[in-house]
Amino acid sequence: VQLQASGGGLVQAGGSLRLSCAASGRTFRNYAMAWFRQAPGKDREFVAAIRWSNTFYSDSVKGRFSISRDNAKNMVYLQMNSLKPEDTAVYYCAADDRIIVGVIRDGYAYDYWGQGTQVTVSS
Repeated sequence: VQLQASGGGLVQAGGSLRLSCAASGRTFRNYAMAWFRQAPGKDREFVAAIRWSNTFYSDSVKGRFSISRDNAKNMVYLQMNSLKPEDTAVYYCAADDRIIVGVIRDGYAYDYWGQGTQVTVSS
């Protein structure tokens, strides 16, 4: 599986962005898809994931971000609303077809990663 993330940019606090991740492969629907982010000087952190129709969020983004997928287009999206300066980071999409719910928030559990897309939120 190859992943291509896009949609990052510069936005003011309180604004919105939608990230997209295009995936190759004919069995896309079988893959759990996730978004992680990494801010300068910080560890990579889980943001959101979707497995079949089930969604998972970190506490820091719950209620503000929404993950969705379009299996017909092999796409996964991250709608980010009410953005805060602390959301500034490089955002990565990840995929795996053998992941279990218990580790869906763990980056090490994902075999496939896209390149990052920068999100910068100004105050």
